[in-house]
Amino acid sequence: MLGPVENRSVSPVFVGRADELDTLNDALARAAAGEPQALLLGGEAGVGKTRLVEEFAAVAGRRSAVVAVGGCVEIGADGLPFAPFSSALRALRDTLPEEFAAAAAGQQEELARLLPELGEAASSRHDEQGTARLFELTARLLERAAAERTVVLVLEDLHWADASTRHLLAYLFRTLRTGHLLVLATYRADDIHRRHPLRPLLAELDRLRTVRRLELARFTREEVARQIAGILAAEPDPAQVDAIFERSDGNAFFVEELAVAGCEGCCTGLSDSLRDLLLVRVEKLPESAQRVARIVAEGGSTVEYRLIAAVARFTEDDLIEALRAAVGANILTATPDGDGYRFRHALVREAVADDLLPGERSRLNRRYAEALEADPSLVPAGARVMRLASYWYHAHDPAKALPAVLKASVVARRRHAYTEQLRLLERAMELWDTVPGEVRSALRPVDYTGVYPPCGCDPATTPLRYLDLMAEAAVAGRFGGERERALKIVKRALQLLQDDPDPLRAAWFWVQRSRLVQALARGDGWPELATAQELVRGLPPSEVHAEVLTESAGWSMLHRPGPEALADAEQAVEYARMVNAREIELNARLTLGGLMVDAGDIEAGLAEMSRVKEEAITEGVSQVAGRAHVNLPGSMQSVGRDRDAEPILREGIAFTRRYGLPDSQAWVWGNLSDALYSLGRWDEAAEAAGQAIRIGRSAKPRGAGALRLAHLALAHGDGAEAARQLATARAHYGTRDPMPQNGLPLARIAVGVAACEGRLLDARAEFLTAMEAGFPPGTQRYAWPLLLAMATAEADAGTLPAADAGRADMLGRLSEAARRLIADAPLWRAYDQWTRAEVRRAEGRDTDGTWSPVVTAFEGLDRPYDLARVRHRLAQALLTDGGEEHRERAAELLRLSGTVAGHLGARPLADAVARLAQRARLAQRARLTLGHAPRRALAPADPASALGLTSRERDVLRLVSAGRTNRQIAEELFISPKTASVHVSNILSKLGVSGRGEAAAVAHRLGLFPPDTEERLVAG
Repeated sequence: MLGPVENRSVSPVFVGRADELDTLNDALARAAAGEPQALLLGGEAGVGKTRLVEEFAAVAGRRSAVVAVGGCVEIGADGLPFAPFSSALRALRDTLPEEFAAAAAGQQEELARLLPELGEAASSRHDEQGTARLFELTARLLERAAAERTVVLVLEDLHWADASTRHLLAYLFRTLRTGHLLVLATYRADDIHRRHPLRPLLAELDRLRTVRRLELARFTREEVARQIAGILAAEPDPAQVDAIFERSDGNAFFVEELAVAGCEGCCTGLSDSLRDLLLVRVEKLPESAQRVARIVAEGGSTVEYRLIAAVARFTEDDLIEALRAAVGANILTATPDGDGYRFRHALVREAVADDLLPGERSRLNRRYAEALEADPSLVPAGARVMRLASYWYHAHDPAKALPAVLKASVVARRRHAYTEQLRLLERAMELWDTVPGEVRSALRPVDYTGVYPPCGCDPATTPLRYLDLMAEAAVAGRFGGERERALKIVKRALQLLQDDPDPLRAAWFWVQRSRLVQALARGDGWPELATAQELVRGLPPSEVHAEVLTESAGWSMLHRPGPEALADAEQAVEYARMVNAREIELNARLTLGGLMVDAGDIEAGLAEMSRVKEEAITEGVSQVAGRAHVNLPGSMQSVGRDRDAEPILREGIAFTRRYGLPDSQAWVWGNLSDALYSLGRWDEAAEAAGQAIRIGRSAKPRGAGALRLAHLALAHGDGAEAARQLATARAHYGTRDPMPQNGLPLARIAVGVAACEGRLLDARAEFLTAMEAGFPPGTQRYAWPLLLAMATAEADAGTLPAADAGRADMLGRLSEAARRLIADAPLWRAYDQWTRAEVRRAEGRDTDGTWSPVVTAFEGLDRPYDLARVRHRLAQALLTDGGEEHRERAAELLRLSGTVAGHLGARPLADAVARLAQRARLAQRARLTLGHAPRRALAPADPASALGLTSRERDVLRLVSAGRTNRQIAEELFISPKTASVHVSNILSKLGVSGRGEAAAVAHRLGLFPPDTEERLVAG
């Protein structure tokens, strides 16, 4: 009986898991229909995750799906970054060679970081958006490869995943939108302790509605009985089932082990220790097979046959015999490619590895390292450096380990696996002082670092310094999202530089500290940049000097634009050219062009930015080109050239998508939303804003997308949605790094929401808070709309008693701010005229002569909604002045405004046009036009919304209709009589009536309140 059991410790019968398999099959069907699926499969070690995946893969194969499997490497930081993705993509490429080649076309240099077979990877220098670009290109590769054929991507053992693998998986789960693709990741749930790095990822993915999570439970007694029957090929004795079920507690792997142990006659004497349970069959192997098992356990998750032979030092016949015994006992299994061996279950490998003596472990690692150095072909080229670094490190040989670990860190950098690079560099720093001086002096920065903080020496000939490692680690930490660790390294480096001063190197570290402080929301980063400026002041031109000036100019453009920022940008360009720092020069010129536009030198500034965009594309400087696709059209939009900006923005979306720049793409989508809003294409604007939120990886581009949705909601008349999106935007922007380009638009929407809800005092408070920071040069794009929003709020509240207090002061502030603000561009001049006209309306002094020039100004601009608004104002002024000729012109203006409002779904404007036409008895003429507008846009949810009543005003109007006095209203609603009076006055104004009786009549005529409601109010 023993022979069959040894060959069949795994049951040939698939037991249980019907519900889980149904879920997987349902996901497969959805993926086949073109809806990408993401699933997480968890369960304790040995519960049967792999068996379920194998069964599902077989089902998927029968349905013509392509299944590509990749597994995580257990040795963590020593493992090859992105190992499961590399394996899965390799399998996908072998199965669909033509489709894969077409999907990867044009991006082989970048994708080679994941799959070296595609060719030589691009430059190995540090790239701030390199990881984001690689993630985006991988997502697009999978979508294209799965465009016609269903693809199942299986990533096993996520609990061992390196940080880069976890980040890429999270990115895929968040961004996959098209293709016949199913991504399934498995993990060992009992390993996920409180501080396990996978725990935050699982929590994040649980919040995604697109991700389904399955947890495998242990087997029931009935299922255990079926499993044992499959293993034994016979019906088991019930007592045996009871015993095994009790001892295994339903764990499928333990059931296997106990069933085999029972058949071997050792069940009764088996120790309850898990390790003993796992080692019992290993210890029954011949000594040579046990030795091979120990060698494989220390070699990694999978070990190549030739490498095992080199380490074991057996004759070939003896090695084959030992391997045959281990495989026959189901301890080891051959890899799918037939080139090596691995443990059939990771739990057994862990037990064997834990059973090694300390000296035995280091000796085995030394043998592995020596064998690999003697014959590098023993392992695949892509894994060689990482494996060698791990073996030498665990062999406890610092002199050999340091160069190997540094070479491995270079491989991680080339793959944009910055978190793994940081861990390896920290290991190198740990080894540094234990390595002999002659070994360290042979190392060169040019061989092991991608950043060269200035030391006045040639990095190709100067020995590597400890500070060089710290600089490399700081950048790796920042790019890999390990900012806290990076900041600690930078602080330590600056402490070391206090003892050994080096101004240029110190300035470089201060720039890194500025970036990290901003990224961690610990401040705005200016004190650090100011320190760097002081350190380089008076020194000869250098790359660091140019970088400091470029950073300072870029910071000032966002925080304090003005002449000083312009001077810094000009000097940065000059210094970058002197030292031939081309990328720094392009960045500085792009900043300079934007500052020139803000200063009023519009044509020259736009021309310079356009040249930078073209040069960056031609020279392959993708980061600068991506930024140019954001900044150039943004500057064009700031002066009202939205139609000219649109094609550049469309080009920018294609460019950033192609080169994998998700944050740049999110900014481009946000700017496109602005352009489409201005051009009167609001549905497209909303979609673009949504894309900005979906695609952005950082908080601020997502905040900008939410702010655009708030702006649209306000224009549609949905104050509640505007308030919700405003809160979202504020949360994304944070409070530690205020910028005018964020703060002023936030204030503008906040003023609009407060005004929409009748909270004039709150609107004033929002405006005054924003005004305290001032409107420096370069903020016109954001300041003019804010001034206009506040002036409009004051004018709309003109008839309310509460508006009188503080009005004169507020209007004076608005007029003074408008006088000081630059108005060189046609758009800014039009906003200037509009704001002044609203101030005069608030003062009750506007006439048709006030509004005619405003209408003329906007007729020359491509902004239909703004034009419709000022036409409505002119019509209002004309009707106030009287005269039949004025009525004719007013009717035409209202017709034009109403048409635009209806087309856009701008409910507040449409309602205002309708009310004005009704009061002036032009309603019949208005209806001729308004009838052409989409009914959904003009028909409010109820008449109260059409009248612009807030929820509180609606409650007050109910009580007015029921005959309540102001005091009774106040008591009913728990407000003061004065507040009730304000609400009543506001209602009378919005209804266009002169008294409470008329207001009640209007409410009754429009059916605002059902009769039973009115009766209850009267009875109360």
